Order: sequence, then C-alpha cells, then structure tokens
Amino acid sequence: MQGRRSATDTSDMRGAYLTNQLLVAMPSLEDPNFAQTVTLICEHTDKGALGIVVNRPLAMGLGEVFQQLDLHSDDASLRDQPVLRGGPVHQDRGFVLHAPAPEGTAGWDATLRVSPTLHVTTSRDILGSMARGTGPRPAMVALGYAGWEAGQLEDEIRSNVWLNVPVDEAILYTTPFEQRWHAAVRLLGIDFDRLSSQAGHA
Repeated sequence: MQGRRSATDTSDMRGAYLTNQLLVAMPSLEDPNFAQTVTLICEHTDKGALGIVVNRPLAMGLGEVFQQLDLHSDDASLRDQPVLRGGPVHQDRGFVLHAPAPEGTAGWDATLRVSPTLHVTTSRDILGSMARGTGPRPAMVALGYAGWEAGQLEDEIRSNVWLNVPVDEAILYTTPFEQRWHAAVRLLGIDFDRLSSQAGHA
C-alpha cells in the first residue's frame, strides 16, 4: 500500500481500541451486510465493539419514524431526511448520531459520548426534541447496528477485512451516501484499485 497503513498498527492490537474511527470495507469483503460499507465505531473495548453503518440509506424518511412514534414535525426537510440501515443486529432499534446537546439544554436519557463532538443516543426523547425543532444539529438516524464479540474486530482487521481511519464528520453528515466509501478511504491516500486482497500489511 505504498508505505501507508491504517491509523492503527494491526501487528499488535492489544489495548488499541477503535472508538471514533471509521471502518472501511475492503473491496474483497463480499458479505452483503457489509460490502462497500463505512461503519462508525461507537464503542470498542476488550468486551467487543459496536458500530453504525453510515452509507446504507433505507427506503424511508425520518417522517415515517416520527409517525410511528406519534410525533409531529413541521420541518419538511427533516421529515424527508433518509434513515440509515445501521447494521444487521436489532434493526427495530434506533440510534441517533448527533452533535452534543445545544448549550443550555439537559441532554437526553441514553447518550454515549463517542468524542467531544459526536454522540450517540438511543432514547426516544431525542426524537421528540428533533420533531419539535429543539434537537441537535447535525443529526442522523439509523436502525440497527453492527456488533463484534471480544477480539473479533481485531482478528478481522488483521485479516485485511477492514481499513480504519479517524472520523471525518463531513462523511457522516454531508457527503452523498454513494460517495462515502471512496471518500473514507481517500482520507488514507489510498486508491482501492491498487489494493491487494491478499492478507498482509505495508
């Protein structure tokens, strides 16, 4: 890979966790759940990892989620915002990726701090805030998540299943979905066409 590597040296990943990193699927990954995906790692510890796929929009808008929860929003652009397929696990469970709570507000019931500027909330109260126009901006809603057992993600990275790169929030919020896979790997200065599917590290 022309002397470049992912942000973490996978030759020894003991104690190296990937919270607040993007996982970029290698071209050789054919699993239909993850082929050509970009996944935000929200939490990674010695017990495993949880991530949200950020480039697989569902054929539904946020307005449908509001309707299912008996919430109303006057913001047409918010109602039309695509909902993401966050992963194959618990696809009935919602995750909101968002900026921190606006200054002067108390926040929400179940929020995980991924970084100082990126949080993930799973409680319904944040959707109520969004519908009322008092929620965080920017924000993105996903259904389902990707999960790895202890040591599984580390093994997959060693096997050249994924590249990892620090989060660029433009990819999360503004880059068109169909461009996110290539945009994420370009952060490493890598051309997918030149990558080998063989295991090994530069």
